[in-house]
Amino acid sequence: MMDKPTTTLKAIESTPPLADLDRICDMQEGRMAGKIFWDSEIYEQELEKIFARCWLFVAHESQIPEPGDYVATTLGEDEVLVVRQKDRSIKVLINACPHRGNKVCFAEAGNARGFICNYHGWAFGPDGALRGMHESGVYEQSGFDKSRQGLREARVDSYKGLVFATFAADAPSLADYLGPMTWYLDVILDNDEGGTEFIGGCIRSTYECNWKIAAENFVGDILHAGWTHDSAAQAMLGGSVTKVSELPESYQVNWNGHGYEFARDLVGNAAVLGESAINKYLHLHSPKAAERLGEFRARMLGAVSSFTVFPNFSFLPGQNTVRVWQPRGPNKIELYTWVIVNRNAPAEVKEKWRRGAMMTFSPTGVFEMDDGENWEYCTKTSRGKVTRYQDLYVGLGMNSRLSDTELPGNVFRGQLNEANARAYYQRWKDLLQARTWAEVPDRNGKLD
Repeated sequence: MMDKPTTTLKAIESTPPLADLDRICDMQEGRMAGKIFWDSEIYEQELEKIFARCWLFVAHESQIPEPGDYVATTLGEDEVLVVRQKDRSIKVLINACPHRGNKVCFAEAGNARGFICNYHGWAFGPDGALRGMHESGVYEQSGFDKSRQGLREARVDSYKGLVFATFAADAPSLADYLGPMTWYLDVILDNDEGGTEFIGGCIRSTYECNWKIAAENFVGDILHAGWTHDSAAQAMLGGSVTKVSELPESYQVNWNGHGYEFARDLVGNAAVLGESAINKYLHLHSPKAAERLGEFRARMLGAVSSFTVFPNFSFLPGQNTVRVWQPRGPNKIELYTWVIVNRNAPAEVKEKWRRGAMMTFSPTGVFEMDDGENWEYCTKTSRGKVTRYQDLYVGLGMNSRLSDTELPGNVFRGQLNEANARAYYQRWKDLLQARTWAEVPDRNGKLD
C-alpha cells in the first residue's frame, strides 16, 4: 500500500560525518565508548541520518480501522499524525501547520473530519490538504496557492498490519529494508489466519536514558535476565527465570541492524506471566501455527526471545508487548508500549495478556523497573569526561556464526551472545557515516 506523497518535504542536506566515529565504535574489535549514549552532537546526527532516514513504525492498522481515525506519534522528534483515508489507504502527516508551525492536533488518538490550527485558523482535511483559513480573502489577494500549503507527508508502507513511514525519498522499499527478517516477524504477525491487533491502548512513560541502550537490550541481551530479573521472578513465580545457557537450541539472527534472539521452548517468555490460560492457548495453537509457518517457527511463539527492528521498534514475544523507544534528547526517551494479540484469540486470553503486560513490562511492572534503572545509569555514567571514552566490551560470541544453516539472515549459535548488538551498532555507525542511502553498505554480517 505504498502511498507516494504529493505534498513533499524538502531534502535535508546531510551534515559531514563525525570525526571520531571509528574511535568510539569498532565492532570488528567488539568495543565502543559510552560517549554514544550522552553526546548531543551525536544525537543531532542521529535525528538527521537515522530517524529522518530509516523506516520507522508508526501504528498498527487495528488502531485506525475507520476513515478519519488517527493516532499521533513521532518520527524521531518530528510529530506526525497517522490517518486512515476514505479509500482505506493511510497517510502520515507532519503535525505542524505550514503557516507558523503550530500543532494542528493535540489529542493522542481519535476520529476527525479534519484538523484546524488554533493560531490562525488554517483548516486541513484528513488527507492533509488545506481546505480554508480565517480571513481567507486576505490570502486570495496575495496570490495564495492553497494546493501548495497542505500538511507535509511522509512515505508510507505496511507489513502484515504494521504501518511504517520514512521522510527519505531515497530510502529503499520497506520490503528491502526489512529483508529476510520478515521470516521471523511472521512468528508474531502471521501465526494465525486472523492476523493480529493491538488491545488496551498505548502506555506512555519516560526514562532518563539513551534510546540505543533500550533498543539494544531487545535486539539481543537475554544475558541480563538471569541476573537483573532474578529477584522479581522469585517473588512472582517462586523460582528463577529460564536458564538460557541450558536451553538445547537457541540463536541470535541479524540483518542490517535488525536482530532477533530466540529459543524454541514455546512458552519460556509467556510462562513468566504466571497465567496457565496463556500457556494452554500457546500449546493448543502451536499445531495450527505449524500449518502456516512450519514446525520450526511454531515452537518460537511464546519462547524466550526478543526482537528489535532497527532503529527503535521492539517486540517481546510471549509477553506480547510491542514498544517504540522514542528519542527525546541524548539522555531521555519516551517509551510507547502496546499489547499485541492474535485477533482470533479468546477474549479471556487477550485480557490475561493485557494484565500480564501491566504486571511485568509497564511503568509499574516488576521487570521494567529493573531495566529502567540499569538503562538510566548506563547513560548517566557517560557524562564523565573520562568515563565516556572508556571501552565498553561488546565481544561475546565473536566466533559463533553458523555457516551450515538454512535459516534466513546472519545466524549465530546461542542467545548468550553479542552478535546482534555488534550488528546493531555497526548499522548505527554506517548510517552516521553515509551522506545518502546509496552510501549505506549492505554488510551481510561483515563488520568494520
